[in-house]
Amino acid sequence: MDENKEQKLALRNIPGMRARERFVEVEYAQDVKTTLKRIISYFVKEKIMVLCMLVTVIFGTLCGVYAPSLQSKAIDIIAATRTGSFAKTLILMLSMDLLYSASQLLQGLFSAKLSQRIVKRMREELFGKIVDLPVRYLDTHSHGDVMSRMTNDVENISTTVSQSLPSLFSGVLTIIGTVAIMLWYCWQLALLSLATVILTLLATKILSGKVRKFSRRRQMLLGQLNGTVEEMVSGYRTVVAYNHQDITTEEFCQTSDSLTRAGIKTDIFSGVMGPIMNCIGNIGFVIIAAFGGYFSVKGLISVGVISAFIVYAKQFSRPINEIAQIYGQLQTAIAGAERVFTVLDEANEDKSGEKLADDKTAAVTFDKVQFSYALGCPVIRNFTLTVPSGKKIALVGATGSGKTTIVNLLMRFYDIDSGEIRINQQNIHNISRESLRQNVAIVLQDTVLFSGTVRDNLRYGNENATEKQLENAVEMSCCKEMLKNLPKGYDTLLTGSGENISQGQRQLLAIARAFVADPKILILDEATSNVDTRTEKAIQDAMQLVMRNRTSIVIAHRLSTIRDADRIVVMDHGEIVESGSHDVLLSQKGKYYELYMTQYAGFAT
Repeated sequence: MDENKEQKLALRNIPGMRARERFVEVEYAQDVKTTLKRIISYFVKEKIMVLCMLVTVIFGTLCGVYAPSLQSKAIDIIAATRTGSFAKTLILMLSMDLLYSASQLLQGLFSAKLSQRIVKRMREELFGKIVDLPVRYLDTHSHGDVMSRMTNDVENISTTVSQSLPSLFSGVLTIIGTVAIMLWYCWQLALLSLATVILTLLATKILSGKVRKFSRRRQMLLGQLNGTVEEMVSGYRTVVAYNHQDITTEEFCQTSDSLTRAGIKTDIFSGVMGPIMNCIGNIGFVIIAAFGGYFSVKGLISVGVISAFIVYAKQFSRPINEIAQIYGQLQTAIAGAERVFTVLDEANEDKSGEKLADDKTAAVTFDKVQFSYALGCPVIRNFTLTVPSGKKIALVGATGSGKTTIVNLLMRFYDIDSGEIRINQQNIHNISRESLRQNVAIVLQDTVLFSGTVRDNLRYGNENATEKQLENAVEMSCCKEMLKNLPKGYDTLLTGSGENISQGQRQLLAIARAFVADPKILILDEATSNVDTRTEKAIQDAMQLVMRNRTSIVIAHRLSTIRDADRIVVMDHGEIVESGSHDVLLSQKGKYYELYMTQYAGFAT
């Protein structure tokens, strides 16, 4: 499996580039308008909840806009410039305030529920997309960044829907209602007080551009930081073994410092909007006080109207301030949505195709196969090989010779550039990936187990496996003794992908899992690399029984494990350079002889 690293480096075209650095320049969409349209499409699917929230917002806004008019009336009644019942006016004012408070409460409840529904739908779509992505995508993108999109970006959208959007809707309606009433009371004073809108819009335009720029960069750096942490945690033993703690910490701190700077700049430009809007609002109060007093002396308006104008001016500036303050949050949510939609727009793995013919035999043929991970960097060259049904073929060669790539092509993790791969004369390009993989089981060098019981992991490739099948698989893979020593046997809970058992035990369970799947074709990629020599011998004996009448492809660096193979194929730079039995290849004293003698005759490596 070591050659995977070289394959990924070929994909990057920049030797040595780390996985978390690959997505820096290509991850973000630029079409904000399209992104907003797609976000709105999620609201359309929740029409009833959106309608309830809008009705509540409109009702609360009307109550909030009407209350200052009642205050103006009450003041004019006290000043004896207007007739009416002072007590009734006060009661009506109190009612409006109570209804406004109630609407705010309902607004919060509806928006929270709407937020969770939308985010649930988006999260499910994103996870569904991730599990349907081609292997190539996950091989060429930082896992930490992908997880960041699932967690941080989606959470930003949730926060915006539950907090920012209700304030945005309410603010817009409040501005419209306030302006209408101010114009009705005194259009001259209204126009003078609304002159500050120009200053507000100018400040918002300047600051919002900065917020959007640094918000986007902050999200990008956060994905990088998650990628760094994910690499460090998953490879912690390697980091410690090579004393790279200081180097890893330095790399983390560099990314963290960049993230901190981007975050500070984002928060500064977002936070400065509020004070600037307050300053502009205070200028508006001065205008109302000066010109309102003048108009009152001239008899154009009453004292109560001046009082109402002061309240309305505050009502007018408050939503503008709120909109300005939440603009950064809105931009963060849009940036997060862009990142989510970028993944959702990726092409799914093609699942179309016919079913693999139901035949007990499974001969595999590679016919002039050419393949490259990156254009212009061929990995497999003119590869032609026939694996007869029921036979065991071993692939050997130096690291990077293309052995694991052959397995990737057979499993259709990647599609070939040219040539054909056939199973019983049926081109696998025409076979659906699901049908193909149902008939192929693979055991990798890097064991992958899942959180759950041992029984759940054994049944991963065959959910309908009986207890008898599990017992047979455990017996043949030499797991029986190991399971006896586990606290609850088959019901032992594996945590952290099997971190509570040894690497060798995980390897044995992975082999047993492949046996439970009962495939037509069995692939073993350095499957015994993590077990001791005695256990390896026992597994080899068991494998002879399992692989009998089953097409098997074995990849091995330890040549002692494949001496009994029906045919050994030696690869070098993606090509077959030798082929034959163990004894024949040794007698030829070619590439295989060199590999063998390097391992067992003490040649310098």
